[in-house]
Amino acid sequence: MTLTSYLLRRLLGVVPVLIGLAILVFLMLRLVPGDPAVTVAGIGASNADIETVRTQLGLDRSMGAQFISWTSGLLQGDWGRSIVSRDPVLPLITSRFWSTLQLSLVGMLFAVAVAVPLGVSAAMKPNSARDVGLTAFALLGVSAPVFWIGLLLQLLFAVVLGWLPATGSGTPWHFILPAITIGGNSIGVITRMTRSSLLETLNQDFVRTARAKGVPALSVVYRHALRPALIPVVTIIGLQFAYLMGGAVLTETVFSWPGIGKLIADSIFRRDFPVVQGAILLIGAVFVFVNLLTDAAYSLIDPRVRFD
Repeated sequence: MTLTSYLLRRLLGVVPVLIGLAILVFLMLRLVPGDPAVTVAGIGASNADIETVRTQLGLDRSMGAQFISWTSGLLQGDWGRSIVSRDPVLPLITSRFWSTLQLSLVGMLFAVAVAVPLGVSAAMKPNSARDVGLTAFALLGVSAPVFWIGLLLQLLFAVVLGWLPATGSGTPWHFILPAITIGGNSIGVITRMTRSSLLETLNQDFVRTARAKGVPALSVVYRHALRPALIPVVTIIGLQFAYLMGGAVLTETVFSWPGIGKLIADSIFRRDFPVVQGAILLIGAVFVFVNLLTDAAYSLIDPRVRFD
């Protein structure tokens, strides 16, 4: 099977996944306590005012009717309007999406640039003091809460040293602290996967043959072993990037980054269902397509990979 036909088959499988995600998001938001009509009507509004707002927003209809109305709008490119601001949902979330995409890309580039060399260094001398130290560092990166790392970085580099801005966006300097924060957890995961995959590859017959021929150790690692070892690493990188896109809520809240994660957090507090539904559906689509791109990258890394 060619790569093109494989990707087309996978794209057909995306449709039921997105339909299931849409149903799940719609139902879960309806189970969240609170009434959006009360939020929009404001404090002190009478019951009549609240009912009027509920009718205007279409919340007086059955859940089935609301779901059909929402999904039919999606198919026509109309993702609804924000309950709070009355702005169209699609332009609202796409404008925030690009901010999150930029932050996630910078964070992932930072994570890969740090994690892959660390994993290679640990695998070259397994069970040594260096290996133990780097493994412990990776475990710390996986275990440390994202918001805690962000607050520590703010305290040190923004408050104590005054080198970097603590919050906001707009300049390259604003990327540094949130990118390190959002990429910190991925560093631990990618380091451990790189180490594990490379150790397994270094025990393969073709690597032993290269060593027996007198090939220098660094050439054995970087010219012979690293490329096939990167296949599971690429899988983890793809999953981690999708996770960064969807899990940026805490980081963006801590640093007041105007991305889709902060938009979701604010919209949940406001009971702005259309915005939350649209944002989560968009992030779900990103997860799916990142996985597709990851699969396509396998054949570029190792030509021996075949798609069945």
